Amino acid sequence: MRPEDDGEFVGARLDSGLRAARFASPPSAEEFADAIEPRNAPAVFRGVVKDWKASFRWDPRHGGLDYLLEKVGPDVDVEAMISSTGHVFYGDLRSHERVLVPFSKFIHSCRSYLRNPNASSDSSKAQEILNNPTASETGCSGSLDSCDQVYLAQVSILNNENKERCSLEVLKEDIKEPTFLRGKPFSSINIWMNRAHLRSSTHYDPHHNLLCVVAGCKKVTLWPPSASPYLYPMPVYGEASNHSSVSIEEPDYSSYTRAKHMKEYSERVILNCGDALFIPEGWYHQVDSDDFTIAINFWWKSRIMTEILVDKEMNKMVQESSVCHSKGSTVIQPMDEAKGGFEQLNLHSQGADSDTSDKKDSPLQTLEPSTLQALYELISLVHNSVELVSQNEVSEPTSQNESYNQSNERKKITADDSSLLEKDAIAKIMLPLEPLELQSMLLVMARTFPRTLEALVLNMLGPIGAEILTRKFDEMDQQATKEQQSEFYKTFYNVFDDQYAAMDSLLNGKEFFSFQTLLLGMDSFIMMHFR
Repeated sequence: MRPEDDGEFVGARLDSGLRAARFASPPSAEEFADAIEPRNAPAVFRGVVKDWKASFRWDPRHGGLDYLLEKVGPDVDVEAMISSTGHVFYGDLRSHERVLVPFSKFIHSCRSYLRNPNASSDSSKAQEILNNPTASETGCSGSLDSCDQVYLAQVSILNNENKERCSLEVLKEDIKEPTFLRGKPFSSINIWMNRAHLRSSTHYDPHHNLLCVVAGCKKVTLWPPSASPYLYPMPVYGEASNHSSVSIEEPDYSSYTRAKHMKEYSERVILNCGDALFIPEGWYHQVDSDDFTIAINFWWKSRIMTEILVDKEMNKMVQESSVCHSKGSTVIQPMDEAKGGFEQLNLHSQGADSDTSDKKDSPLQTLEPSTLQALYELISLVHNSVELVSQNEVSEPTSQNESYNQSNERKKITADDSSLLEKDAIAKIMLPLEPLELQSMLLVMARTFPRTLEALVLNMLGPIGAEILTRKFDEMDQQATKEQQSEFYKTFYNVFDDQYAAMDSLLNGKEFFSFQTLLLGMDSFIMMHFR
């Protein structure tokens, strides 16, 4: 039996607190904000969008294709995904490509498939589109009717981050903002439409997600972020770092040995027309869509990311203000800007009119203000670095051993010795933190931002940072019981796909730090800061 033919299930090892809640009627906005969203676990809402115009007008099997074509018009182009791997859509660029097609041509291809769904598909047509730039530019004329592997995926109806991408904005008239999402800062609202049965690969999204089915059926398999070690995420610096490396149809358990247990930590839910599913950010999901399934999804930033990004925007405003007033005065430094932005945010959150009940549910509220600021700075460093690598199309980095090229580093050290700590932004952030403060911050990262922590340790931690972190570990051990030590290291190292790689990264960094101190005599300098 194929996995997509199974019904709903809950894996034997999935913690009961992480199982999807079920609602027969929509909650209030207050209930969702206070009790459902902070739980950071999925929730199924039955029939909550059945009153949408889209739910009874868009169904391709009941005249929906004609309605959509008339509604959108004949001259609108949309981005479609064309798969080179059959009905499975994987995240990497080698497996699919986005091409521009006329919406009318996609609708006509759906009509052809509706008339003759048993006609064999010609996957070579999909490959022809991938390999023929002219086909993409001209809308793939003549190629969609004989190709199943086409998917209107994430076509924007609303996009606050890029308003020019809203090619199907006219369809917004047929949907409603769910009452329980009232006031959410949506980053985008998108349509997902497929003609033939398809499967999306296992992945997670960086935003909270409400997936609403308005035609057909979707089967969604869910994993919490803590199941990441069983899913083998692709490299952080790769093109699809939010996707699992494990094939969903032919998993290679010899290469991905832990993946054989992945089902035990998962849950599958079935969504029919009118149903909606809340998928928290960071939750892995794999989706099977029946023929002629149409869905709408709402993406918005979680409270955690909103706090961080609001802080980032405040820092930007401070920076812009400092540029305007820099003549004849001291220019605010980036670290000061970050601190100032956070202090403003913190004072605002403690104002008399603030709702403290909203704040207590966030894991960030367990941290002291200075520790929260350090967390923000580390996350910003990692994310900015990932964005820079993506923009420059840099290939996946080599191993930690290869990254420490001693001959090149020796030249750098000789040229500029006393400023090594000053230039290591990560080391500067960690150094002032008390051991238990750092421990609390790392635990929050492991539970809330596991991929960021992984990237930090494996890809960005320099020799001085590795030395400081391991010395802090020693001090933590002196202040904790054996049970507390065990729980911390278990949580910390479980983030990593290969725990030994994380240990090697830290040890290699310490070894190279020793090499540096031989040349510079910096050990006494570091020790001075620890005393």
